[in-house]
Amino acid sequence: MPVGPRSVLPLEEEASSLVSRYLFPTEKFRGEWKKHWIHLVKEIAIGAAATFLLGWVVGWLAKQKLTGLVTVSVLIWIGIMGWVGWKIADWYMDRFVLTNKRLMVINGLVTRNVGMMPLLRVTDMKYQQSPLGRMLNYGTFVVESAGQDQALREVKPLPNPNELYLRIVEEMYEPEAVEARLSRSFEEEQEAATGDA
Repeated sequence: MPVGPRSVLPLEEEASSLVSRYLFPTEKFRGEWKKHWIHLVKEIAIGAAATFLLGWVVGWLAKQKLTGLVTVSVLIWIGIMGWVGWKIADWYMDRFVLTNKRLMVINGLVTRNVGMMPLLRVTDMKYQQSPLGRMLNYGTFVVESAGQDQALREVKPLPNPNELYLRIVEEMYEPEAVEARLSRSFEEEQEAATGDA
């Protein structure tokens, strides 16, 4: 294993339009993450199985010359694929957001739910990784706040949990380090831009 300072993934400059509407003007955006693709395994497996089954059923029905049932089978398949598409779109709209003041979870395609917790109220935070999560680099975050029930109690499955955990902890306990890193990367970008000109 490499020894030395940890490598930090670059911070996003700006929030997406989905997230920016929920941020205060004085709040500093630190990053947003979609749930890991493993969240969609069941839906993708159902879509693939439905497609395979449709091909087999349509072939068998065509041999039996039951064209009416072929149409019904295709309509059922379209319904299943519509449900799979809905789940994928819903997954795409889910976001876990970190700012310098709070954690937020934004989800919902039609009905939008926004949960948040101020970083100052976080009393305990951990992430859990199963063996599969360690292989595919995802984990579940568990956030506690002074013994109260909250919307962010458990957030799963998030990608790069170690990096995300370190970012949140750094934002909570060493915000000056985050600001220093951001100003250093901004200066490097400025130098590169003037060097190219």
